[in-house]
Amino acid sequence: MIKYALFGAASLCAVVIIPAAAALPAFAVDNMETTDAPDLTSVRAKIDAKDYEGALAELRDLAEDHQQADVYNLLGFTLRKTGDFKTSLTYYTKALELQPNHKGAREYLGELYVETGNMDKANEQLATLKQLCPSGCEELEDLQKAIDTKTASAKAAN
Repeated sequence: MIKYALFGAASLCAVVIIPAAAALPAFAVDNMETTDAPDLTSVRAKIDAKDYEGALAELRDLAEDHQQADVYNLLGFTLRKTGDFKTSLTYYTKALELQPNHKGAREYLGELYVETGNMDKANEQLATLKQLCPSGCEELEDLQKAIDTKTASAKAAN
């Protein structure tokens, strides 16, 4: 009788848990959409307006409360745009530690390597994006363009 009651309770829990899990949103590879994700609309607007200092201030505040790949990725991007390549690398690395398949972080890290002349590392990020996007994606195309542009300008300089 006790075994039946425990089995029944376990079955009830499974019935309750499975539908709740099924109702969760799907996670995109390059954009975490969790219930505790910060709203990055204001940050993205500042970045679009090239207000990197304003974006950095907001992102640093967000990073104190949210260990999240998108926050770290945008911190890396914004720092790279201000010329702080070393700290930028740190934040891209943090983003990829949290979400190794974060396509945006892979693209931006590759672009950092292009900007700093480390083409081998840039091509490693490109190879990873090819695996993540076998049918192609914007991140793959953007990094490929950055690599091609750098390669063409290097050939033209010789």
